[in-house]
This record gives sequence, structure tokens and C-alpha cells, in this order.
Amino acid sequence: MASPSRELLDFAVASSPMPGQSVCGDRELVCAFESGALLAVADGLGHGPEAAAAAAAAIACLSSHPRDPLEALLARCHEALRGTRGIALSLASLDAAAETMTWVAIGNVEGLLVRAGGGRRPGAKEWIVARGGVVGFSLPQARPVTLGIQQGDRLILATDGIGDGFTACVTLGGSSRETAEQILARFCKGTDDALVLVATYLGRPVAGG
Repeated sequence: MASPSRELLDFAVASSPMPGQSVCGDRELVCAFESGALLAVADGLGHGPEAAAAAAAAIACLSSHPRDPLEALLARCHEALRGTRGIALSLASLDAAAETMTWVAIGNVEGLLVRAGGGRRPGAKEWIVARGGVVGFSLPQARPVTLGIQQGDRLILATDGIGDGFTACVTLGGSSRETAEQILARFCKGTDDALVLVATYLGRPVAGG
């Protein structure tokens, strides 16, 4: 049986540790709840086990409270990560009932929404506005933004181990897995941990389906 998140989203992750490291300091989360899902990408500062530990602590914190408003999640993570290296963090909360997505980013992370159409030009892109700071060390005031979403819209969240040029090459073609793997293969810098999460919205679930 498909998980609730799989009913809402076709999603995939591709990641790679920094060369010479055995663990990746970048982690992802896709956590479903009734009529929605929380998606996150956490980038532990630096690389290696300490970075991985900070990112893992953030994912554990987020997965315990996936329904919370994003401002509350950021504050909760900030407190939980005090004493760690800290993280850069991007969050996106999907409300399938309202067909909206609310997103926010702190630190050097990237977020992109590619529109399937529905009154907008297919392939039109919107970028997340990241605020400077480090979750666990210096948290700025959060300013989440809410957008309407429609079936086929594609969300990409990436850490700074992925080169900036990837945003110009993202399209609606191919599966989420193909897109994630292509981005990692073409744009991984090779000088840091790298992770990309791709999620395509499948539309509001049909009752009884």
C-alpha cells in the first residue's frame, strides 16, 4: 500500500557526501500527515560526522511535529540544535485540501517551484527567498510565503553542494527520480556534501480512491 505522502507526491532524493567522507551532512524529510506533507532539507554546517549529527537532530525534531506552522518548527529546531554546528534549512508544508504550499528557508539553501500550468505558463519558475542565519546559532525572524499549487507542479530543494546553474535546467519532463539524479550528476560541486530533493504534486486525493 502506498504511503500517504506517495499518494500526494512523486518524490525522490539524490545525495553524495563530500569526497573523502563516509557520511553525508545533508539530510531530507518527507513526512505525511492528514491531507498534507512536510518536506525539508537540512544542511549541517561543514561536513563529516558533526555536520551529519546536526542535520539528523533537525530531521528528528521536524518529524515529531510535522503539522506545526513553519515558524514554530524553526523555533523548535533552533532550540534543539543549540550546542551543535547548526544547519541551513529549507521547509515546505503542503496542504492538499487547500492546494497550497508554504515554504521558508534559512541559510545557504535553494528552493524552486516549477509550474505545470493552470493559468501560468507551463515551466514558469518561482524561487524561495532564503534569509541569512544558522538554525541552532543565529535564527532571524521567519517569513514563510504561501503559494497556490496545482497538479503537476514540481518542487526542488537543494543544499549548497549543488551548483547554482541547476535552476536553469529544471523542467517538468521525466520523473522526480530522474530529475534528482540528473541534477546531482551534472551540478554536484564535489567540494561539499550535496543533496537534492525533488517532489511532484500529484493532486488532491480522491475520497474512497
